[in-house]
Amino acid sequence: MTVTNESGVYYDPYDFDIDADPYPVWKRLRDEAPLYRNEKYEFFALSRWDDVDKAMLDWKTYISGRGSVLEIIKSGVEIPPGSILFEDPPTHDIHRGLLSRVFTPKKMQALEPQVRAYCAEVLDPLVGTGDFDFVKDLGKFMPMRVIGMLLGIPEEDQEAIREQIDDGLRLEDGVPNETEYDALRSAEVFSDYIKWRAEHPSDDLMTELLNAEFEDEHGTTRTLTHDEILGYIGLLSGAGNETTTRLIGFAGEVLGRHPDQRAELVADRSLVNNAIEELLRYEAPSPVQSRYVAKDVEVHGQSVPEGSIMVLLNGSANRDERHFPDGDSFDIHRDIGRHQSFGYGIHLCLGAALARLEGRIALDEVLQRFPEWEVDYDTARRARTSTVRGWETLPVRTA
Repeated sequence: MTVTNESGVYYDPYDFDIDADPYPVWKRLRDEAPLYRNEKYEFFALSRWDDVDKAMLDWKTYISGRGSVLEIIKSGVEIPPGSILFEDPPTHDIHRGLLSRVFTPKKMQALEPQVRAYCAEVLDPLVGTGDFDFVKDLGKFMPMRVIGMLLGIPEEDQEAIREQIDDGLRLEDGVPNETEYDALRSAEVFSDYIKWRAEHPSDDLMTELLNAEFEDEHGTTRTLTHDEILGYIGLLSGAGNETTTRLIGFAGEVLGRHPDQRAELVADRSLVNNAIEELLRYEAPSPVQSRYVAKDVEVHGQSVPEGSIMVLLNGSANRDERHFPDGDSFDIHRDIGRHQSFGYGIHLCLGAALARLEGRIALDEVLQRFPEWEVDYDTARRARTSTVRGWETLPVRTA
């Protein structure tokens, strides 16, 4: 370990021991090094709510066009078009505006019957068996089924796609992904589906994207290119699957540690909505974002030069006691207001409505069938990536 600031605190996004419970380190960052510098991986980091909030709004200083993942920015890899998380205005605004047409909250809410049916399909056979896995049985299945339905991906191909996405994000302990970031390449798996759907239109999101006309940054009215659609689909499949899967896993783990609050939810299912918001705040599935610093900026009296990388610890901001009193405690009755788990500003997650819907329904359907459970920590296994936190498996014993 190399200490790289006067306080002596060290944060490493690739360290599995830190990732298992980053909150004590993040608290020290907030208290002792609100602008942190890591010399080993050459990045700065912000951890307080106000600082992260301000940086997410200041897209001209902290840009996303070189990537929003530390490894991508450092590698200099070319970002495929259509990846709105990795774009800046005006291209970002055009691409986001187009996607927002076909990815509206109203359309997402209309999916509730189908999402419930997917959950029931998984959970009903598990009733009375004495155990199940929040991630392997439910979290990996339902979100992929929903995205697959929206995109028109055959069910028989969805699991293989899911595994490829997972492999592209997975890390070895203490080692960042190499220069060509695998998670970007994983979108290529959808190329043949896009070509096939162009010749066989249907009532799905992929067909809508293929046919949507828009005016690009050059004033030309056109439809999306194959590569732009590939960027969209890669974003939706990766972000939509990974984060929701981790949310479902955290629901099982956190409520397993808070049986009193779980009992309240069983007794009053109207509390589930706020419980999902508190779960998102308390255990952000995507707690680390990165930005390229496009111009010199002063933060906490220190100069951050143009060309630096700024890591925004939104998972830490969510626990900042300056904004959330007793932020390290879990409370389904908390008046949350707003958390940072879906980002903020121009990159506020377009899929937030769908993630909330899936999380709410998944938890509601689990509580209906399994009012009590205990996590089997001896066999549970964490997922290991630099940007997404959570459980790869979370087996539980049910009453």
